Amino acid sequence: MRISTITNWAYGVTVVLTALSGAAFIMSSRSAVQERVAVEEHLTLDSMAEELALGAEVRSDEARLFVMRGEERHLHAFRAEEESERRREMAAEQLLSKGLPKAEADALKKIEADGDELDKLEIAAVEAFQRGDRDAAQNTLFGPEHERLQQDLLATVTHFRDLTAARTGSQLDAARERSDWWSLIAKVMLGLTGALFLAVLYFILRRRVAMPLVRMTGIVGRLAKQDYTVEVLPDKWRDEIGEMNTAIEIFRANGIERDRLDAERRADQKTKDLILQMMHRLQACENQSELAGIVARFAPEIFPAIAGGLYVLNDSKNVLNLTADWLAPEHAEDNFPASACWGMRRGRAHPTGFSDTDVPCQHLEGSDAIALCVPLTAQGEMIGLLYLEEKEGRALQLDASRLYLELIAENVGLAIANLQLREKLTLLAIRDPLTGLFNRRHLDQRLHRFEGDEAKTPLACLMIDIDHFKRFNDDYGHDAGDMVMQHVARTLRDTLGGHGEVYRYGGEEFTALLPGLLKDDARVLAESARSAVSAIALSHTGKLLRTVTISVGVAASPGDGPLETLIARADAALLVAKAEGRNRVVAS
Repeated sequence: MRISTITNWAYGVTVVLTALSGAAFIMSSRSAVQERVAVEEHLTLDSMAEELALGAEVRSDEARLFVMRGEERHLHAFRAEEESERRREMAAEQLLSKGLPKAEADALKKIEADGDELDKLEIAAVEAFQRGDRDAAQNTLFGPEHERLQQDLLATVTHFRDLTAARTGSQLDAARERSDWWSLIAKVMLGLTGALFLAVLYFILRRRVAMPLVRMTGIVGRLAKQDYTVEVLPDKWRDEIGEMNTAIEIFRANGIERDRLDAERRADQKTKDLILQMMHRLQACENQSELAGIVARFAPEIFPAIAGGLYVLNDSKNVLNLTADWLAPEHAEDNFPASACWGMRRGRAHPTGFSDTDVPCQHLEGSDAIALCVPLTAQGEMIGLLYLEEKEGRALQLDASRLYLELIAENVGLAIANLQLREKLTLLAIRDPLTGLFNRRHLDQRLHRFEGDEAKTPLACLMIDIDHFKRFNDDYGHDAGDMVMQHVARTLRDTLGGHGEVYRYGGEEFTALLPGLLKDDARVLAESARSAVSAIALSHTGKLLRTVTISVGVAASPGDGPLETLIARADAALLVAKAEGRNRVVAS
């Protein structure tokens, strides 16, 4: 017989015995509950009878003290006991409504009637005392009638307590006997269940399961160490143990295949980890040069059998320039037109050399390269190209490789687009759009850098103003004024750009910082710039403009003063130049 059949029978019998034992315990518990209910009922009825008798005595004492002493506190206590008496009577009525036995109900009603008679007698005595008839009140409360009623009440209470004690006692004994009986049945059922469990434990688990498993431990241990040369011993029994032997043989046959799959999984996980690391570092790049270096570093680790290169479109979006390569691709050109790549034309990955039926990219024509061109896009815009060239094997033909390559291309494209956008925003923040010069914000940043180690280096500053610039706007229009502004900016950049940086300070004013020049050398350079500006005649819409001239103020640090006042000193010199007639250079 199979182990499962024996186990199922044992399980079924155990469930039945356990269910019977549980039912017996439930019945025993219910008997215990009934026993507790009987005790609670006895205590409730006994306490109520005691309270009725004690309340009547306390109330009688308060009434007697009142007619003897005449103190109002005894009257208040009497009336308070009257309220308590009413509550107890209401509780007694609730007990009657729950269906007490007839004898107990009659006794409880007799207690209520005796209590009412006693209350009437005491209330009449109190009212007589309040009318001034002290003797009548005292005779009533201390007379034989009051004594008789009080004794009857106490006797009835005692009889009621005896009745309830007898009834609840019998109920308690019956409930206890039932509880003990069901508890005995439950224990017997549990004993049978334990005996059955021990039998199954010894004959099935130990002799047929545990001992064969112990013998098979060495075999399984060697298989766990991937020693697939181990021999599996045959088992004559055609049960679960025999099937386990068959399963172990199958496991042994599949071990080598599983090892191969594990190796592929580990390699795939390593590839995913490397791709994730590369993505994290791409997001932290500050410029495209760093990004290209990261791609060139991680790509050969992710795909050792695939060479490649990273191309980025130029500003005109028509030429792809190589920014990085890895594993020395044989057919990667330094640059080629974007239209020469089918991947850029189609906007999706394009293979070359995989089959004779597809069209090869023009930049690979005449070669025997097996390559894949993956365009880099971001928000629907072409950014560049990821060129991949197969070195050995069939790495590019694998679907997993294609998927990972496209994933890398997507993230590289997004990273390049973010860097380009950041560079554009940076240029917009530091460049003046009209003249193309750096703006005042960049000037402040440059001066702040000079406050460090560069503060020891001589630094000259030119403050430049276009003379009578407003007249150009008024006489020729704002377009002519813009042209004059661009002419001056271009001339200053040409004459001063080799010695420093030119900035648009604001309005028609410009500033030049010339590191390494003393004041005299800066003045000579400023004279050259002034002459170059006025030497060119400008025309706008066919009209010749008046000669454009500039005034220049020159200052230097640290020789003439601290760096903090450099701009102010050059500006003061500019004001002097304008006051002396303009079109001149004045040093501070």
